[in-house]
Amino acid sequence: MDSIDRKILNLLQQNSRLSIKTISDALFITPPAISQRIKHLEQMKFITDYQAKIDFEKAGLPIKAFIHLSLEPKQKPEFYDYIQTIRYVLECNCVTGPYSMLLTVVFPSTKKLDSFINEIQHFGRTQTQIVFSTPVPPRGFYLNDDES
Repeated sequence: MDSIDRKILNLLQQNSRLSIKTISDALFITPPAISQRIKHLEQMKFITDYQAKIDFEKAGLPIKAFIHLSLEPKQKPEFYDYIQTIRYVLECNCVTGPYSMLLTVVFPSTKKLDSFINEIQHFGRTQTQIVFSTPVPPRGFYLNDDES
């Protein structure tokens, strides 16, 4: 990956709907060259997906929370199959520390969040933190020329 690839990644992280022409104009490189570089970045799995950012509150999901779950290693296969089916789970990470899983979830109400917590407690003990505000929203990691 060279500095041009990093610049392309930075632009696409800001807005994945940028046209090839817009990127081409910004980097002073021909559109076919930009197109080929993007295709290569996708093939090499530097770019794994394109997504729209949704305002969950406006979408009727105003409750965002982090749930820590203590899970025994032998439970992981069953838990992973289960958690994949829950549409309110935005992210599930296996982490270090007293809790082995960290889930990011959104729900339409605290009642539905409470019901979900009750469901997952059959896997282990939980600790939940409800988010009041997000001063730094999810964002990309912008690469510098000295990073790759």
